[in-house]
Amino acid sequence: AGPAVILGAHIDHLGRGLEGKSLARPEEQGEIHYGADDNASGVAALLEIAQYLADQKARGKLALTRDLVFAAWSGEELGMLGSTHFTRSLDPDGESEHLREKVAAYLNMDMIGRLEGEALILQGVGSSTAWPREIERRNVVAGLDIATSDSPFMATDATAFYLKGVPVLNAFTGPHGEYSTPRDRPDTLDYEGMRRVAQLVALIARSLATGEAAPDFVRLEATDDSPRRRTSRVYLGTIPDYTQTDSQGARISGVAKDSPAEAAGLQSGDLVVEMAGRKIETIYDYSHALDSLKAGQPSGLVVLRDGRRLELTITPGARE
Repeated sequence: AGPAVILGAHIDHLGRGLEGKSLARPEEQGEIHYGADDNASGVAALLEIAQYLADQKARGKLALTRDLVFAAWSGEELGMLGSTHFTRSLDPDGESEHLREKVAAYLNMDMIGRLEGEALILQGVGSSTAWPREIERRNVVAGLDIATSDSPFMATDATAFYLKGVPVLNAFTGPHGEYSTPRDRPDTLDYEGMRRVAQLVALIARSLATGEAAPDFVRLEATDDSPRRRTSRVYLGTIPDYTQTDSQGARISGVAKDSPAEAAGLQSGDLVVEMAGRKIETIYDYSHALDSLKAGQPSGLVVLRDGRRLELTITPGARE
């Protein structure tokens, strides 16, 4: 009935890490990448929210004004393939804002399993003027510390909807050292934190599905043509911080052990401002610069560390 509210999370991960962007240590090559946080945590929350709202409706406590759709996407790690196919199938004419007639809002959960007393990061807040008030009101119950990012251009499924004119929110608890490795296992998750994140997203979804007015859409300018997951064969062993909003450069939140990045002297917290002769102002500049690197060919790298400018040399490895 009318434009639907869609909730989603990606169900795929890296298998044994033989392709894609594995950050496995040399001795972990070929091992199962369990993906407990990325993104079994988001899928678990998606199922919990669906169960909660279905129960509310069955007991007559949910008077819907629009439909709720729950989706588990595949192909996210390869470049948001599942969600992009879905949005294109709803928009066969390719009109950029055509989906506003069919989708009122999209809520995404990607890596929500490592709250551990830190702030929940809500991305895409700039995609609608309705989000700040909605977040504040629903968080009265959840009581989470929240950090927000306006940018709707993210390397996750929410972007596929934003590019079709849909206001989006993505819940994320941040990168960590087990990201994209076999060490991302169930025993590393903060289950109470996951419950609280799921509660907040459920309350936002409930509000959107029972309210009269759908959130408006705000068009922002992208910093590049289209954010995407990289599928390059070049390997550095860095974990970029996709949540940063306060720096001109690309912040590194982690460095894999025995990686080219470690050998070059990169450290967690470094701010990359130049790579391969290119100025780096955003995380997407960093992604594009990575695509220009060649395995085995040394490249210059400039970082800011504790206010000091350091010039490093990095020799990318190759993925088999």
